[in-house]
Amino acid sequence: MNMKGILALLLSSALTAPAFATAPNASAPKGGNFVINLGGEPPTVHPITSTDAYSRDVQNYVCEGLVTRDSETYDWKPRLAEKWEISKDNKTFTFFLRKNAVFHDGKPVTAEDVKFSFDAIFEPKYEAAHLRPYYEGLAKAEVIDAHTIKFTAKDLYFKNFESAATLTVIPKHVYSDVEKSKKMNRQLICSGPYVLQKFDRGQLITLKKNDKWWGNNDAVYKGTYNFDSITMRFYKDENVQLERAKKGELDYIDLRIEAFMKKTEGAPWGKTVLKHKVQNSAPKSYGFIGWNFRKELFQDKNVRVALAHLLNREEMNKKFRYGMSDLANGAVYIRSEFNPGNKALEFNPKKAQELLGKAGWTDTDKNGVLEKTAGGKKQEFKFTLIYPNKDVEKYWTMYREDLKKAGIDMELKYLEWNSFLKLVDEGNFDAVTMAWGGGSVEPDPKQIWHSSGAVAGGSNFIAYKNPEVDKLIDDARVEPNKAKRIAKLKEVYKKIAEDAPYAFLFNDRYVFYANSSRIGTPGETFKYEIGTDYWWMKPAQ
Repeated sequence: MNMKGILALLLSSALTAPAFATAPNASAPKGGNFVINLGGEPPTVHPITSTDAYSRDVQNYVCEGLVTRDSETYDWKPRLAEKWEISKDNKTFTFFLRKNAVFHDGKPVTAEDVKFSFDAIFEPKYEAAHLRPYYEGLAKAEVIDAHTIKFTAKDLYFKNFESAATLTVIPKHVYSDVEKSKKMNRQLICSGPYVLQKFDRGQLITLKKNDKWWGNNDAVYKGTYNFDSITMRFYKDENVQLERAKKGELDYIDLRIEAFMKKTEGAPWGKTVLKHKVQNSAPKSYGFIGWNFRKELFQDKNVRVALAHLLNREEMNKKFRYGMSDLANGAVYIRSEFNPGNKALEFNPKKAQELLGKAGWTDTDKNGVLEKTAGGKKQEFKFTLIYPNKDVEKYWTMYREDLKKAGIDMELKYLEWNSFLKLVDEGNFDAVTMAWGGGSVEPDPKQIWHSSGAVAGGSNFIAYKNPEVDKLIDDARVEPNKAKRIAKLKEVYKKIAEDAPYAFLFNDRYVFYANSSRIGTPGETFKYEIGTDYWWMKPAQ
């Protein structure tokens, strides 16, 4: 299971943009230790085998690609490549590397390293099924000279350039021994602005500023990566996180809506800890309950739709989210131009009962639990929902009660993150709840929804398979005309929503976060992200 959908953000949505563009502070002071909460401990920070958002957050500081997106304009801007060329047929991408870029061990970044980074994704021993959908449109990477690399595409996949441009470049001399490198779960060697200094299991990760980073004196990156060091904590419990922030032990935290509304009032909030509610154009995440298609129980569409009708999102939104979320209507951000506009499934127990009856589920013995006889064997409607976060447990408690009224017995099972992730990757669960990030400005559903992703380590961990959806995805990916691609992908997302492989939860309209008052910022948010890379530590008064 991979969280690349969470990593990439961005979207040209209809959300309200800030009245004035936010710009980095080129004169931002340097120094200080920036303390943040990851929210969980990554099982590994390996640049190829890691699959969760926590490892992504570490890698974003330590590693880098060839080019990157601007936080305000979304234009491409140089990174390890100082310039690039795209052929007229859009099938050849040539990148020219900086000659002053070095890895954290001091060895130069070369075109051989870029080629290795690309080839490693297809090395079977790395089991990088979660990354391959984005790179399978590229036929090869060729070393032209020590600082020039050329990618040749095999098709017109609309993300071919983006995939090559954002490829995480890792040192061949470190990672070419696959078996040895796969054990480097607490080591990470790249060329980015920070060096992984320490990874203490159960405690923290510390990064220190890379004084050999080529960008330290580059005009494009003036005012970025201003902290001398970054400390990352692993607090899972929301109350613990809030208390740490109040004590001045955290400089940045994400806030849930409920915490923003109910748990951040009175001193020191507004004085030494500042909370924010902002809008930007980044696509927002959606939570979900995923039904494991390997289980016969969830293979009937009527059952899955019925389970969605029994999820009282309207009441959850009102009670826990203060009405500030949209009910997700499918697998793409509700305000995206790629959203088909289908109606979100409403809470409707009567409709659910009709669908369950249609699927053969009835309470014939009147014991309060639905049953069904198949192959001469009676089965009661029971399943287990696994989840890794107790902060949202009350949602599932409410859901369990509504299911119980409908004759369905759902057991709740909280799991620590690593144990949870193991079961998900193995496909060893009934139902699972988690969230996907907003994804890209131009989403590609293949990673999560194509049947080819229903393999070990793939992101289609519920094993959803619809040949019609597969074909539409394949067609859309190589459609060069954006308007036609939007039409095709709307059809994809419409069919996925109709299949109800997930019970979709919410899309947030706002971003909620808090920072300590000792942090300086160029603004509350850039257009496409909050932009903590541009923050700085205020000089002591």
